[in-house]
Amino acid sequence: MKKQTETMMNQTTSRTPTPIVVGIAGGSGSGKTTVVHRILDRVGWDRIAYLPHDAYYKDASHLPWKERIHLNYDHPNSLDNDLLIQHIEKLLRGEAVDIPIYDFSTHTRKAETRRILPSPVILVEGILVFVDPRLRELMDIKIYVDTASDIRFIRRLLRDIKERGRSVDSVVEQYQATVRPMHLKFVEPSKQFADIIIPEGGHNDVALEMVIGRIETLLAAHESQKQEL
Repeated sequence: MKKQTETMMNQTTSRTPTPIVVGIAGGSGSGKTTVVHRILDRVGWDRIAYLPHDAYYKDASHLPWKERIHLNYDHPNSLDNDLLIQHIEKLLRGEAVDIPIYDFSTHTRKAETRRILPSPVILVEGILVFVDPRLRELMDIKIYVDTASDIRFIRRLLRDIKERGRSVDSVVEQYQATVRPMHLKFVEPSKQFADIIIPEGGHNDVALEMVIGRIETLLAAHESQKQEL
């Protein structure tokens, strides 16, 4: 699909080179967000269009609260990949997009959206971004953040209590009911599609330096091509 998109872009405009699409996957609490922020800080927030997969959870406001809290948010069907793909393709064409904002305390999408401007790098991050082959085909670099399950659980527990207003019991219940089985069924197997695997996430300075160096090399080639046009 990426090649088809590039062909389409070449037919519609010869002025802007195709942006670089980077995908970052890994289990919940693996350190993906830390990796993303290390990349953003080094490469530059103004040069990257960041699309968190978490923003694309399907709205559940039509369901009663008791049903919402028991939905399987770790299954691929819980995410609106069609909209995410549309947004990536628009950014590849040099168009701005308005991405959803998901409220994890109410399990609903907020009325407002967040505008993302076209940039030379598109960064897509989430636990399930390698599961859908349509998403994988849009990516130039696929990175999997690999962290031990006990560390991931502790990080998720602390995050959900502090940032999402969950109780310890609800986090443990969700982990046992959906997070762990869905990780084993979908997330872990998707590691096979990664070009690069980073053990220990944002704490692996050597691996991160290699990844950032690769992105900067591609970005330099991208910007050089843009200057020549």
